[in-house]
Amino acid sequence: MENTRIKVKGLLVTLIAYLTALIFVFLFYPLVRSLHPILAAAILDALATVIVFIFSMAFNNSSVYDPYWSVAPIPILLFWKFSQPAAENPVAWIILALVLLWGTRLTYNWARRWTGLQDEDWRYTNFRKQFPGIYWLISFLGIHLFPTILVFLGCMAVYPAITANINNISFLDIIAMLVTLSAILLEYFSDEQLRSFVTQKSGSGAYLKTGLWKYSRHPNYFGEVLFWIGLSIFSMKPMLFEWWILSGPLAMILLFFFISVPMTDERMLGRKKGYDAHMKHTSGLIPWPPKHTEHER
Repeated sequence: MENTRIKVKGLLVTLIAYLTALIFVFLFYPLVRSLHPILAAAILDALATVIVFIFSMAFNNSSVYDPYWSVAPIPILLFWKFSQPAAENPVAWIILALVLLWGTRLTYNWARRWTGLQDEDWRYTNFRKQFPGIYWLISFLGIHLFPTILVFLGCMAVYPAITANINNISFLDIIAMLVTLSAILLEYFSDEQLRSFVTQKSGSGAYLKTGLWKYSRHPNYFGEVLFWIGLSIFSMKPMLFEWWILSGPLAMILLFFFISVPMTDERMLGRKKGYDAHMKHTSGLIPWPPKHTEHER
């Protein structure tokens, strides 16, 4: 009962933080209304990030920001869709539906895993220990602002498609839809397999290497990268393509390949016996048959 109370309090604080950010965005919107929709959205996105950061500081927990990754794209894309004159664009609604499905699932997965304000992501805890004097500067720049920029770049990749005045669904749109939906399903099954493994309490030295995790050490990360690639495909039509749409999926690839995967692997090496051998035989990101069959725990 006490744990439930603590969790509910944390979720309530987070909800208030995001509602407060939304209120500030609405109040500030008239000042940026005349700007290009991309620039206006960028300014409002940064403002919302600052508001959430203030709540993170006030409650001494940077994980208050964690759902921002999956929440922010929904209002950003809605803003862009309705910032343009009404147009028959069925693809825009497909994109919005996919992003809503992805965002709802990812946010729900975070909410059921997070135990409250006493629970902070292990990466943030490490930053606190390594840089105690400047932690909140690192938190603002690295934990709050940096992901906001990455997600915004990912959203920019779909801007041409969501604002286009096109009333048909092309073959490329179907491919983009299938890739994006496949990514969402891949993330879902990866997270569910991990959740089932963790709840079984298989031992502190055990690690997941069955199901999708047999073919990738981080299939959930791959699903996330694939999601942003899938969204960008919607804007790959010759009449829509702009060079800058590549910055979104490229940024996601670099983030997960050079930061997220190495950081998680380093942590696993220090906590899981035999994980070094697992790294040699199992793909880090892209699902691929292992080099040889390992003994299943």
